[in-house]
Parts: sequence; C-alpha cells; structure tokens
Amino acid sequence: MPVEPLPESAFIDALRGLSGRYWGTHPFHRRLHAGELDERALRIWAANRWYYQCVLPQKDAAIISNCPLPEIRRQWLDRIVYHDGVSAGTGGIERWLRLCTAVGLDRDEVLDERHVAPGVRFAVDAYVTFARTKPWWEAVASGLTEMFAGHLMRQRVADMLANYSWIAREDLDYFTNRIDKVSGEGKDTLDIVVRHCVTREQQDRAIAALSFKCDVLWSMLDAIERTAA
Repeated sequence: MPVEPLPESAFIDALRGLSGRYWGTHPFHRRLHAGELDERALRIWAANRWYYQCVLPQKDAAIISNCPLPEIRRQWLDRIVYHDGVSAGTGGIERWLRLCTAVGLDRDEVLDERHVAPGVRFAVDAYVTFARTKPWWEAVASGLTEMFAGHLMRQRVADMLANYSWIAREDLDYFTNRIDKVSGEGKDTLDIVVRHCVTREQQDRAIAALSFKCDVLWSMLDAIERTAA
C-alpha cells in the first residue's frame, strides 16, 4: 500500500530540520568566525573552497541538462551566469578569487588547484556526479542548503572584518553580494522542490538529497581542517 505524502508544512519542516547539519556548525567554521585561524589556515580554506565554487556552474548545467521543463531550465540558467559572470572577470567565481588574493594566495596557484586536498576534491566531485546522475528534482533538492546560508554569510562578513585586520570589506564582495541572492534562490528552490516532489518517495529522496549535500560540505571542512592542522 502506497505511503501517503507528507503535508506540505511537514515536508518543509523536515527539510528545514536539517539546518543543524549545515557546515556553519563545523568546528573549523567556528574557529574561522572566532578569529582563531592563522594566515596559512585561511589560505588553505580559501584555496580549497575555490574548488567548490568553480564547479558550481557545472553542477547547475547538469541539472539543466537533465530537466525536461523549459520553465525550470530558464529559471536555473541564471545560476550559471551568476557564478561564471556575463563576461571574463565578472561573477561569483571572480569575486572568490579576489578573496584568495586578499588572504595571500597568487591567482595562478589557486587556478592550478595545487592546494586542493584529496578529501575536498572527492567530496566536491561526488556532488557534481550526484547532479549528473540523479533526477533533476533530486539534484535541485540537494541545493536547499541555500536556505541556511544567508544568515551565516552575513555573520561571516562581520566576524572576518572584526578578526582579520588585513582583509578589507571589498575583499569580501563574494559574501556581501551573495547574501540577498542566496536568500532569493533558497525560496525559489524550496518552491520548486515542494511543487515537484509530490509523492512520499520523492519527498523522502529530496530530504536525503539535502542530507547528502550537508555531508559533502561537512566532509570538505573535515579535509580542510586536517590539512591546516
């Protein structure tokens, strides 16, 4: 006998209930916010996080390629443009490179990925593979970490400016630019997931997909923390 789908409110509560597993609670992020990282650790964090940032457009392109719905493809396309920019030297990826420079990295050593830890590469590549091989709505659901990101980014800007005197506000443009954007994307993503995950099986898989994404992010910080030790 088929299991009844969760009421919409209960489904949303189950998704939001994973917020405690988001990487904002990871010990490394807590030390970052508390100003306890030295310059070497900041460089390791920035260079490894770069690898995650630079593959997000590939992840989003995979979702588009698997989605048969033109309205979703049009909506999702903006995410690729946001990260890649409308031209060379623009976009979220470029803003992250600026932060890498601010913490003492040369652009070339970031781009050639020499500092990327194996655990980070494995976790990020697994996320892209997930987006390429799962149904589009399941891959979309994995991105619902957007719901948890806005507040953390706002706090990160304040804490980094307070605790790392060599970092200027303009060096944190990735975060300041992203705060409002990610809040809107989180609402849009949740709406898509709620509208298209209508069976209990789909709902359960959406919850599991978001849990998987939290594991990806947590594993990244585990690897970064070991490298910086």
